[in-house]
Amino acid sequence: MAKSVLEFEKPIFELENKIEEMRQFEDQLDIKDEIKKLELKVTHLKKNIYEGLTRWQKVQLARHPERPYTLNYINMITTDFIELHGDRQVKDDHAIVGGFAKIDGQKVMIIGHQKGRDTKSNLFRNFGMPNPEGYRKALRLMKLAEKFGIPVVTLLDTPGAYPGIDAERRGQAEAIARNLFEMSKLQVPIIIVIIGEGASGGALGLGVGDKVMMLENTWYSVISPESCSSILWRSWDYKEQAAEALKLTAPDLLEQGIIDKIIAEPLGGAHKNYDQIAFSLKEAILEELLILTKLKPEKLIQNRIDKFGKMGVYLE
Repeated sequence: MAKSVLEFEKPIFELENKIEEMRQFEDQLDIKDEIKKLELKVTHLKKNIYEGLTRWQKVQLARHPERPYTLNYINMITTDFIELHGDRQVKDDHAIVGGFAKIDGQKVMIIGHQKGRDTKSNLFRNFGMPNPEGYRKALRLMKLAEKFGIPVVTLLDTPGAYPGIDAERRGQAEAIARNLFEMSKLQVPIIIVIIGEGASGGALGLGVGDKVMMLENTWYSVISPESCSSILWRSWDYKEQAAEALKLTAPDLLEQGIIDKIIAEPLGGAHKNYDQIAFSLKEAILEELLILTKLKPEKLIQNRIDKFGKMGVYLE
């Protein structure tokens, strides 16, 4: 059972607790039928709640502390992973991890944001917020993959690039902009997957690719609902309205043509079944790689430029 329960999940949690309590007396009392009725009620309740989530509730689910992070997926879907460190200029940024790996024998360079699970690991990972050297490390790895003709897979999950003064001094904006420029003309296939939070330039710094996919309960936006609320209403109290206005969920972005595919999650979120979501993610990546690896570099680049050039264009 999940350790962390979101507000809208409490009715499910309470019923599941009640079922567990009743099972302790199952041998002493004739309550099997009552337990079955409650289990059926839980099933229907889960279906109703999770299939009717608001945009803000999906943001909360994307931030669930038990969701799989980049290193979890790397361990589950790849073999022979060799992590590479450092940007060769300043230091190694632990908020971004990456290295060579194989997915069912297919060589890839896999890169992603990495959060922590507790205070100590979150401080080590800077809460998944990269500094400029993180983006420069990612670019170094992508250029290395290009040198050897190996596809790139990036996993996005960040509340944003680190906004500290030192990060700005070391060229945070330039590092992200450089990644956008270089990724747009990288001569190998690039697959992007949003696995949690996809916030602002912090996510976009790893987000230019041939195929962009989102897990079902994730979000991807130029700004978080809280920050949007604080700008428009001078308060975080309107974050739910901001989330609705931003249209930041996977179905919203698929309809807008920002992403290409939605990867289904287990009922209740990716953290409910690691094996199931890992299998779905691996299958989606392999399916796209099978197509993209057959294209010549010139075609890849032109398709990529055309793809992003169409975004934000409206005809009246």
